[in-house]
Amino acid sequence: MFDTAPASKWAYPIDAHMVPCYPKCALHQGNHLPIHRKAKTSSSPEASEGFLLIRLAKLCLILGVSGVFLSGSLRERMFRVMSRFLSNATNRIDAKGRVSVPSAFRSVLAQRNVQELYCFQDFVFPAISVGGPDLLERFERQIAAEDPFSPDANEMSLLIHGGGVFMKLDAEGRLMVTDFIRGFTGISDEVTFVGRADHFQLWQPQAFVAAQAQARGERKLAGKRS
Repeated sequence: MFDTAPASKWAYPIDAHMVPCYPKCALHQGNHLPIHRKAKTSSSPEASEGFLLIRLAKLCLILGVSGVFLSGSLRERMFRVMSRFLSNATNRIDAKGRVSVPSAFRSVLAQRNVQELYCFQDFVFPAISVGGPDLLERFERQIAAEDPFSPDANEMSLLIHGGGVFMKLDAEGRLMVTDFIRGFTGISDEVTFVGRADHFQLWQPQAFVAAQAQARGERKLAGKRS
């Protein structure tokens, strides 16, 4: 038997002429069945994996969901998207040749559980690039993909092995500014720390300002915004 209760019982008006019965969509009067629109696809940056991982991380924070409920690979990728080195800051070197690493950068190092810093002389700029051991491993995977006796592999090894060292922060989050750093960068009494997403760099302050201004000027001349 059909339910003969008054229509007011229902949240939506029912079209009894359709079997099975469907609620009429209030936004589409005259259509018996609700309209199902195909999800839009986009090639914009918002559809990128990085954007989606950031949205997922924020959703986890809002809902109070722990990352342990995510698969290992997804959790690791989401974590790396969220833990980036950003912005820049300039700190003075103390009388013992030490400089404090900005707290924001130390926080990222802690999130990534980096105990030992891999530092190498940058390939392009007069700066020291600093990251975890995974940064060195990434370069070594590139070398392993080449013929070990090829010019490319040898040149890469000269740069990442011959131009790299391991260093550690002290208990106060300070880094010793050694001759290895000073000689390549021209740093004397101050260090500018520059975020580069998955690593950061040590610059002589005026050199960084000049390089950033040049990069901005070149993009302006080229009419680029992204």
